[in-house]
Amino acid sequence: MSALTVVYACLFYAATAVLVAGLAAKIALYARTPAPLKIPTTPAPASRGGVALRMFREVALFESLFRANKWTWLFGWMFHVALLLVLVRHLRYFIEPVWGLVALAQPAGVYAGFAMVAGLAGLWGRRFLVERIRYISTWSDHLMLALLVAIGVSGLAMKYLARTDIVAVKAFMLGLLRFDWQPLPADPLLLVHLALVALLMAVFPASKLVHAPGVFFSPTRNQADDPRERRHVAAWAEG
Repeated sequence: MSALTVVYACLFYAATAVLVAGLAAKIALYARTPAPLKIPTTPAPASRGGVALRMFREVALFESLFRANKWTWLFGWMFHVALLLVLVRHLRYFIEPVWGLVALAQPAGVYAGFAMVAGLAGLWGRRFLVERIRYISTWSDHLMLALLVAIGVSGLAMKYLARTDIVAVKAFMLGLLRFDWQPLPADPLLLVHLALVALLMAVFPASKLVHAPGVFFSPTRNQADDPRERRHVAAWAEG
């Protein structure tokens, strides 16, 4: 077994451990954080069913962002939907046999790569072109966007510029899941792409990207507007 295979296998095991442990710690922190005030963003639903529907609209359609800024909503929604399709397409490397829905998503997943990069370009561009956004943008914001763009561009380059042996890549990924390591192709673009993905996995829990699970713990979104009907008491104040 080559040293390259060993290095990348260990890299992905380490990145996965950091991702899982980091996300678990973040979610536990969010779950323990008290919400002493009733602060749903109005107009808000008055029932838990309404809250669930509102949360679905927020997660699936970015409702509040649509109301705030249409251009940001367009680029943000484009990126997230395209990313979902790209992830579904990449499931073929981790399952055997390939599920029917994953097989159907393959053509759309290819074009979603372009939409993902275009959405990221729009989101990154506003951090330079919109003065108030440029003022509050930090180096970490730019670096995360650069990392995501690099992942998307390197993935598209492997599809259209320098193809790699995807059968060998799938064997490597399945080998990681089964603890039966298989040789990894030594294609430069593939190695860059995988290293960037591992880096994203490692930094994800410490970045602003952790808003993905965090939105479900936001009291402005997950609370019902029922202060007159039901007394709100934080968990730490009960008893």
